[in-house]
Amino acid sequence: MKWLVVSLLSAIALAVLGTTPPRSAPASAPEGEFSAARAMTDVERISRAPHPSGSAEHAALRGYLMQRLGALGLTVRTQERQFPDDARAALNRHGGTKAEQIPLTNVLGLLRGTEPNLPAVALMAHYDSVWGSPAAADDGAGVASILETLRALSLDRDRRRDVLVIFTDGEEAGLNGARMFFAEAQEARRIGAIVNLEARGGGGKANLFQTSASNGDVARLWARTAPHPAGTSLATFIYSVLPNDTDLTVALPQGYSAWNFAFIGRPGLYHSPMATAANLDRGSLQQMGEQTLGLARALVKAPDLPRRAPDIVFFDVFGLFVVHYAPGWGWAMLAVAFVGYGALATRRLDLPDMARGVAGILALAVLAGGLLWGLNMISGAAGPVNYYDRLAAIPRLQFVAFCASVAMAVMVAGRRPTSISGEVGMVVPVWIAAALFQAFAPTAAYVLTVPLLLGGGVALMRILLPENAARLAAAIVAALVTGYALLLGFALMQAVGPALPMVCVLPLLMAVPVLVPLRQPLAPGTVRATAGVLLILALGVALWVRWDAPAASIPTYEQVRSLGVKG
Repeated sequence: MKWLVVSLLSAIALAVLGTTPPRSAPASAPEGEFSAARAMTDVERISRAPHPSGSAEHAALRGYLMQRLGALGLTVRTQERQFPDDARAALNRHGGTKAEQIPLTNVLGLLRGTEPNLPAVALMAHYDSVWGSPAAADDGAGVASILETLRALSLDRDRRRDVLVIFTDGEEAGLNGARMFFAEAQEARRIGAIVNLEARGGGGKANLFQTSASNGDVARLWARTAPHPAGTSLATFIYSVLPNDTDLTVALPQGYSAWNFAFIGRPGLYHSPMATAANLDRGSLQQMGEQTLGLARALVKAPDLPRRAPDIVFFDVFGLFVVHYAPGWGWAMLAVAFVGYGALATRRLDLPDMARGVAGILALAVLAGGLLWGLNMISGAAGPVNYYDRLAAIPRLQFVAFCASVAMAVMVAGRRPTSISGEVGMVVPVWIAAALFQAFAPTAAYVLTVPLLLGGGVALMRILLPENAARLAAAIVAALVTGYALLLGFALMQAVGPALPMVCVLPLLMAVPVLVPLRQPLAPGTVRATAGVLLILALGVALWVRWDAPAASIPTYEQVRSLGVKG
């Protein structure tokens, strides 16, 4: 049992490491590096007041941005027209105004390189806010990251490529500025690569969550240049099937090499009147900016830009480095797992116990998924919901999902299996699920194939090595896999948890098979008591979310439910 405790404590430490942004660099950081402290000067100016399109504050901010770009040595111009009728109506509705026309104005800047005939590198963020929000994160952080990146790039005298800055207007009203730029601006034809910056919240890891298609070279360049990388091919796969858009959505059909970064932590601050500079996570700003600067610096000096290449699997390992490989290696990982677990099972083959192991992991998936769905309904998802109120509840919903998942794991795997055949039986459905994942979504399958590879390797060690050495290897693998499972569950709940907490079944399928060999079977009373306490906690917090008053962070243009009661 001591190995289990050590593994769990190590896993928690790794998960904290993997979900925490880097420290903010001070204003005294070397001039060639990105400094969140320096960028915060721009964030504070940008977010001094809400600045929706068409407002006086928006016009004042535009003037400030043009002045800042000019001071950095860029040639600056605007691109102008009027908002279309549908977007104008939406802006009027949100702002309580009746403007007959609202100007749509992009701010464009050009930092010259030594070889202007080469395709340019574009940095893009939107400078409009929603009504009522200072927008320090969405998208003040993106705009400020670009300004600080430009300051550092302007010091490089060996820039080959031009850098084009696109501060779009009207993103919050339907991507109107991006549509205007990519349809009409002559600069759009000069772009070879583009980096877009966004936010849905006020902190957390700044992740690479979207790339251009055929992203092999694109992802490898990011992996080489990011000081504190955050991003996975699982995230890019999930985002590709979600109905979400950013300004980059408009650009991607043009065939540019592209990267899209955003942070989604502190989710209650999304579009919120509380999205102030004081509430912005400086570490998130640092991570967004340093990844942008690393990419931009590599791109402007490169003789050739990344080209379309077969998609690859990629993921950061707790923010320390990036692992990437061709998707086909997933089949090799499954083969190693099959051999390792198969060899272990044949030592003491017990088919009834193996069948019980198969049934146990299937029961865990079904029961955990059903419980997570039920608790989510109890928390208020069953009735009319306010999207932003549910975002604000994500930290509590994460706690509910964690308690429910652990309770189900204890109930299903706390006592059985007690044999090697039973342990291997628990792996069989996971292996089948991984094979299906590998066949239909190979760039996302690593979340199961890599744990199976490591677990299969440990299975072989249990045959070939002394018991103590094998248990040490099992403990290390359990810590790594469980740490990543905790990190993944945390991220999935941030992304889609208010609607689909059942996604936490995936981290369970990763962690339970590698933890079971380390635990001592628990007494029935201990299992019931542990699971009962966790379920009571989960239920209590779910009811708290349901009955709590609407969050103070809800955007001002959202209607708060009558009487301040949810559910």
